[in-house]
Amino acid sequence: MYSPSQAPNQTPNRTLSPAPNQASSQTLSPAPSQTLSQTLSQAIAKSFIIAHREDTQALAQFLTQEHLNPEVCRQTPASHLADASPSYRCLLNHRSAWEKILDLDRPALIIEADFVPVRGIGQLPLPCPLDQPDTGVAWLYTCAPQIYTVSPQNYAEGFSASTVAYIVTPIAAKYLISLADRIHSNYGPQQYTTWDTQIEETLRKAGLKNYVAFRNYGEHGGHPNPEHRNHGLSTAHRADILYGRLAFRPPYAQNALDLLLTRSKARLKGLLRLFSGRYLRFPILRSSSVPLRLLRFALQRQFTLNL
Repeated sequence: MYSPSQAPNQTPNRTLSPAPNQASSQTLSPAPSQTLSQTLSQAIAKSFIIAHREDTQALAQFLTQEHLNPEVCRQTPASHLADASPSYRCLLNHRSAWEKILDLDRPALIIEADFVPVRGIGQLPLPCPLDQPDTGVAWLYTCAPQIYTVSPQNYAEGFSASTVAYIVTPIAAKYLISLADRIHSNYGPQQYTTWDTQIEETLRKAGLKNYVAFRNYGEHGGHPNPEHRNHGLSTAHRADILYGRLAFRPPYAQNALDLLLTRSKARLKGLLRLFSGRYLRFPILRSSSVPLRLLRFALQRQFTLNL
């Protein structure tokens, strides 16, 4: 199985109250040199909210205000899935969204119900070239991200785990459905799998390029997943760096202090990943034909006071 530490050898490349304790000014700036020709709301056909029992009213309301045309994908209870792993049920919910995307003429945004977007998300720039036929997915929220190469337009190809928020093209949806079928055949409903970590490799092998955003378009606001703890994985993940202030307080934050401490920890973790060579791996940097471009992207994304 592909390990995210083994990047391909590439050388080119939820009334809405504001979240407290964020920086007082919001800078919705694109990555340096990144084109502003199309915003997120202009480029995608619609957004799908992946939900189980969560209240999605506030999130859907906000996305509607941002002209992101949300539709809630809520899985119908089924007796044959009573003992299924939550990870498998989550996969099935994402699969239902992928099937809907097959019928669209443009990419779509998929977000999970505990995603907390930043203000103005609809006006943020695209993190990938959607006019290219080989574009697969683009993560708007990243977990354990890595970058492999950066284009002259400052689009960063790379890896991310997590499906909290990501853009999917119709061609990528086809291969992701195949991935879901393979997970079902190889593991079955009861076994826990980290299927989200296989997305990048699956699409790359199909000849598609995958992108990570310059900064996160929102935060993972959910509580720790017990399945992760039971399998020796990190119990919670948060965005390391945000594009701006959050639209509302994440569910994990009981008060302003909770939010400040959690976001500060996530910010520090992101910096540690950068300087330890886990965001931009040293072998990738050494073998790249554009090392300065990679360094500039990796460093400049951290040049903000926003938590």
